[in-house]
Amino acid sequence: MLESREGILVRLAAYTDFVNFGKLVKVKSTSLLRWILEVAELTEPDRMFVVTDSPEDLEYVRRRAVENREEIPVSYSPLHTVHFDGPRDLARDRENTRILVPKGTVIPMINTKDVVEGVGEIEGIMKGIMKGREMYVGFYCYGPKNSPFTLYGVQVTDSAYVIHSSNVLYRLCYDVFTERESISYMRFLHSTGERDENGWSRNVHKRRIYIDVENQIVYTANTQYAGNAIGMKKLALRLCIYRGYRENWLCEHMFIAGMKGPGGRVTYFTGAFPAGCGKTATAMMADTLVGDDLAIIKNIGGEVRAVNPETGMFGIISGINPIDDPEIYEILTRRDTEVVFANVLLTKDGSIWWDGKPESPRPGINYAGSWWPGKKDEKGGEIPPSHPNARFTTSIRYLKNLDPGIDDPNGVPVKGMIFGGRDSDTWVPVEEAFDWDHGIVTKGAILESERTAAVLGEAGLVEFNPFAILDFLSISPGAFIELHFRFGEGLKERPRIFSVNYFLRGEHGEYLTEKRDKYVWLKWMELRVHGDLDAIETPTGYIPVYEDLRNLFEKYLNKEFKEDLYEKLFSIRISKLLKKYERAWNIYATKAPDTPKKFYYIMIEQKRKLEEAESLFGAVVSPFKLDRR
Repeated sequence: MLESREGILVRLAAYTDFVNFGKLVKVKSTSLLRWILEVAELTEPDRMFVVTDSPEDLEYVRRRAVENREEIPVSYSPLHTVHFDGPRDLARDRENTRILVPKGTVIPMINTKDVVEGVGEIEGIMKGIMKGREMYVGFYCYGPKNSPFTLYGVQVTDSAYVIHSSNVLYRLCYDVFTERESISYMRFLHSTGERDENGWSRNVHKRRIYIDVENQIVYTANTQYAGNAIGMKKLALRLCIYRGYRENWLCEHMFIAGMKGPGGRVTYFTGAFPAGCGKTATAMMADTLVGDDLAIIKNIGGEVRAVNPETGMFGIISGINPIDDPEIYEILTRRDTEVVFANVLLTKDGSIWWDGKPESPRPGINYAGSWWPGKKDEKGGEIPPSHPNARFTTSIRYLKNLDPGIDDPNGVPVKGMIFGGRDSDTWVPVEEAFDWDHGIVTKGAILESERTAAVLGEAGLVEFNPFAILDFLSISPGAFIELHFRFGEGLKERPRIFSVNYFLRGEHGEYLTEKRDKYVWLKWMELRVHGDLDAIETPTGYIPVYEDLRNLFEKYLNKEFKEDLYEKLFSIRISKLLKKYERAWNIYATKAPDTPKKFYYIMIEQKRKLEEAESLFGAVVSPFKLDRR
């Protein structure tokens, strides 16, 4: 027989003072209180702090993050702090991130572990792990309040940094849990584990990120890196994907942004890019911004609508500079904004430096300890002052171009979806798919990208990364494709699908486009959605007409766009595309047996078009040869 609510509260009282016990009493869900008690008795904290949305609670968490040596204050602003993860904990850990499944279950291309074995292992690691520490309990909305899109989550952790970051990134929803007795919620249990003299997780060899999608719970131990530790971030994304698959809606690794067109219209796009591939920069460059990273997408009356489950940004800071990224640079350097920097350089005078700051770096401390110009690691390699995957956490509400739809419970209407990655020699800068199904397959499902520092391992390798979401899938890529096909069938109007590539290189290895050029690609897509511009049909989709781009570059960037550059950028590299499609075909055919047949039918037709073009034009074809107007 389950213990009564009163009995649970009596046992919880041993971990709380009078004030925090009063906060727990107000929580309506007895099952949630039971879980919090189970966690406390497993991890054995000295005390518990329950986070509400009161200014006093938020300030307490900020103060504790500094007192715990998880964050270091800077000299120029009381609202700016720096967090360091340590040299072995600087990115997502693919190997030790596992989806927990029933014994004998296999999910193609996804790291899994037997749920009984996994829970037993993690509970063994977690036993007594919070002794001598304070346990924090936070309540969050994964989307706008009172929205049919929104999920709910509870974060339990011994890291004030994790709770501080969560408070910046998400809507605080303690009040929802005090109002509703029956509520579906995700649960996130995290501990940094034992910390060394630098404050870093000591036992990273026991780093574990285990995700139980059926029970909507995530266990994380012996890591501080936010991508592994903050439950409501990419860990919640995996739970959200699973829910969406079962209920026929989409949870995506996508920004949501609006582009203005003629007559004052605003057209909304979502965009999926692997980390470090221009996703945040694209979102920031849009005319209005709803979200920079995640999207919950549903069919509302036959129309695609999307909400941002977050209200903050956890972005890569490397490369952000005052010329190309003026607004976000201003936010990061203002004195009155709340920002948590991670793995940047903290100079001796208490200032922040990252790759993108105009001045030169000065001696200080970074993710590897003390730093000075020319410092080398044990292999003789020079240690960069700021890590390539250094991050910033701040509120999206500081943005001047924040869209008023950020808190709309019904979301914003989506007219286009964009997929992009790091591709030095194949994809053109922007191309529109023939239709929804063609785009799902040839823009989303076969996406490849060069690996960046956001993932542990060797950077620069070209990786298969369908929908820019492979690291976060809790279902197979084949099932994810099937979900998109199924989702599209119920729509009255399907969004147009585009691919973009900002990383095409010339014959000497130089990038052929500038950072700001992406604004023109966005403007072209906005006009295409409404049929305001013609396009050139290629074997793989529709590309811009030269004259249209020349006019757009002049109008929006006051920049000359030369014909020879257009030809380099938009030539269709047929032989490379055929190899790309062959690689993807082989991956799905050998590793994802649940891939829907429609995928292969579309790929066969795509290959036929490319081979036909190759017989006419050769390995590479100029866009001018394809222009039949």
